[in-house]
Amino acid sequence: MLTGSPATTGVVPQRRPEVAVVGGGPIGWAVAWRCAARGLRVVVHDPAPGSGASHVAAGMLAPVAEAYFGERELTGLLTESAGRWPGFAAELAEATGTDIGYRTEGTLMVGLTADDLAEARRLWAYQQGLGLPVTPLRPSQLRARERALAPRVRGGALAATDHQVDPRRLVPALRLAAERAGAVLVAEPVRRLSDVDAGVTVVAAGCGSAALTGLPVRPVKGEVLRLRAPDGGPPGFRHVIRGYADGEHVYLVPRDNGEVVVGATVEERSDLSVCAGAVLRLLRAAVDLLPEIAEYDLVETLAGLRPGTPDNAPILGPLPGHPDVLVATGHHRHGIVLTPVTADLITDLITGGGSPHALLSPFRPDRFADPSAVVSSAAAAGNLSHPTEDDSWN
Repeated sequence: MLTGSPATTGVVPQRRPEVAVVGGGPIGWAVAWRCAARGLRVVVHDPAPGSGASHVAAGMLAPVAEAYFGERELTGLLTESAGRWPGFAAELAEATGTDIGYRTEGTLMVGLTADDLAEARRLWAYQQGLGLPVTPLRPSQLRARERALAPRVRGGALAATDHQVDPRRLVPALRLAAERAGAVLVAEPVRRLSDVDAGVTVVAAGCGSAALTGLPVRPVKGEVLRLRAPDGGPPGFRHVIRGYADGEHVYLVPRDNGEVVVGATVEERSDLSVCAGAVLRLLRAAVDLLPEIAEYDLVETLAGLRPGTPDNAPILGPLPGHPDVLVATGHHRHGIVLTPVTADLITDLITGGGSPHALLSPFRPDRFADPSAVVSSAAAAGNLSHPTEDDSWN
């Protein structure tokens, strides 16, 4: 249980803030925490912090399993941020005294059929070629690690450095840390950046960033299930399981409280409905890989919107034509794992002066064609129902 948030929540400081963060998800609160810890006056604008993509996210910290063809620079950023997670988690725990569900058992990547395994091995070969730690395992070795795996599983691999955290614990902890450092929540939406009065504005508003900045951030729908182990016990497996089951990709994330997150669909849609077909596909694939899942309680079905970009990479840095606006958005399925590095890089831009960190170069907003030309019109006309939705997914 998180306690100790200051009574200043929702009260605008009398002095002009040095930093205003638009978006109260993990990225926004982490930036606020880092800035406030350096002595800056910080406000966070969001009418419902933590209710966006992070509320749906599974919390996988998976720079290895999420390394895909054609995303070499993104993989480098994922690896860098994952390397910062142990220290970030320890610092957050010290600042708040809370458990954020950070676990380090690793991830098992598996294939159910021969075709599934062939597809998985193609990706593993690519990942190994990047120097990432992927350890192939025979079926007997897989089941020695996780006896709940189906006997039909043809093979797999271990990504020992792919960990997990619980986003529903993480976001309140980040908020508590930021508020203890002096940040203040303004529980109101931001419709236009011109309405924000601060020295620097950080846009970490997920899919809402498009209307505020004119940048090409689009919603990518994902449906997720939450199950609970029977009798209130822990799940019958410890590792995160990511696999292919008859061509269907699925992940299963066990929590120490008995919860299992099963996901996720990927659709170019912006509604939040959950369809029966998606539930059927996810459950069928999950049960094919771990048969005991069929006996678990189905406790929640929900959909969220990943903030996607044309190249699937985040948008980090100054908004062209607006040096007092920094963008930290478009994290797509990587918002949780990229939280530490994004917070550090954006905070350094605000406080450090000098040249931006080299890590930012591939992810600058100006890689897209003349976004500044549409900033004013988008900010004036854009009126999303949740314009300060947070910016995370996995």
